[in-house]
Amino acid sequence: MTTYTLHVPDEVDPGEPEALDRAKLVPDAFVWPAFWFSALWFFWHRLWLAGLVVLAAEIVVWAAGLALGLNPVAGFVIALLLSWLIGLEASSLRRWTYARTGRPIRDAVTASDTKEAEVKFVARWLREEGARLGTTAAPRPVTPASARAESPALGLFPEAQGPR
Repeated sequence: MTTYTLHVPDEVDPGEPEALDRAKLVPDAFVWPAFWFSALWFFWHRLWLAGLVVLAAEIVVWAAGLALGLNPVAGFVIALLLSWLIGLEASSLRRWTYARTGRPIRDAVTASDTKEAEVKFVARWLREEGARLGTTAAPRPVTPASARAESPALGLFPEAQGPR
């Protein structure tokens, strides 16, 4: 199960249904595209400052390897480890950028995939809307019509009418 965070702009009210259109959902997991494409992944997601920091780190590591005269295999291993670190921290850098630009974390859920996380977020968000409007009562469970009628029998045979 993965933990997902919901990032909504500061200016929206909790529970406002239209705010979910501008919300960002960030999974807390290893990001394979960030591992393979590093700075390009950050630029694709419009994370300019984080992308520049990652690009600068890659250039510094490359230049240090050249200046120290490292073996190409050692340079490859170091670049691979740096990419691994970028893949691990990409979600955290994304959350940091959203918080810095006025989209703080509003909620967090644990879900097996993105669709399940979206369903949980929408349910919570609309529950907050109901609480804001004053309808705090929990919805009643729906029971079938046959269960609502008083029946003298218990179990699997509701049509039984007692001893004959």
